[in-house]
Amino acid sequence: MNDPVTLSSLVAASTIPGPVRPAIMVVAFEGWNDAGDAASSAIKDIKAATGAVKVAGIGDDDYYDYQFSRPQVRRNGAGKRVVKWPTTRIYRASLPESPVDLLLVRGVEPTYRWKAFITEILTRAEEENVQGVMALGSLLADVPHTRPIQAAVSSDDPKVCEALGALPGSYEGPTGILGVLAQFSEAAGLPTLSIWAAVPHYVAQPPSPKAQLAILHRVEELLPLALDLHELGEDALAWERGVDALATGDADIAAYVQQLEQAQDETELPEATGEAIAREFERYLKRRHRPGAPGEEGPGTPGTGGQAPDTPGSSD
Repeated sequence: MNDPVTLSSLVAASTIPGPVRPAIMVVAFEGWNDAGDAASSAIKDIKAATGAVKVAGIGDDDYYDYQFSRPQVRRNGAGKRVVKWPTTRIYRASLPESPVDLLLVRGVEPTYRWKAFITEILTRAEEENVQGVMALGSLLADVPHTRPIQAAVSSDDPKVCEALGALPGSYEGPTGILGVLAQFSEAAGLPTLSIWAAVPHYVAQPPSPKAQLAILHRVEELLPLALDLHELGEDALAWERGVDALATGDADIAAYVQQLEQAQDETELPEATGEAIAREFERYLKRRHRPGAPGEEGPGTPGTGGQAPDTPGSSD
């Protein structure tokens, strides 16, 4: 069986050797692009799993309105009160057994000067020899919490769509910083794709571990990563049971959830299709044969299908 094409293999095949190892930039921003904090939490998990080291930060005062993105007062390890400012940080993860490294970007969606902000990120990306971009987002949607969370892959690059089976981007409307990043990175000639998870709008408050898990499963399919997702899978099940309990106690919510379930079941065939089974088997083989791969992940594997916009088009 031929190995499935991934974003990392696609990038590695076209990369010219240089003094700095090629990297794929994975990006998520808190705010409008991050329903339930699912995308930014996914970046945190990748950072922790890879031991990524901070290499840069983006200047705070140039891009943020602190009355809109307020700083937070926290206590540090020594118990001292400190002010934590909204910012964007860039980390590099070395993956010796892979042909590419990762550059992780995690921050807060800026208030001002988006073009300059993206230009600064892409300038740093060029210095780090970034050869591909993966944007992570989550949006509120009319979906039931009882069904597999949708995490769809989309791209405006026909070559990426053909190679990776991504959906062509078709969203039109207000955009977030991820939509701007995608346009700028594609204009720079970087293979770019987006992963969007759909979060049930009636449980929009963070955390959203089921959506986070859906995003990370997609990331595993497209990058040289094998993440230990067992604990997150347990969190996703506990989250679903908690929402079940809340819905059971409110007849209106219970009826609404049942309506969403029926609508989704009528528009999407059961998961056990030939394509879905083949994809899950490829994922199993990929994890089994990857050096140092952890055991089988916990429950909560995301569903497939659905249309991923380049940015939320509803009330995130």
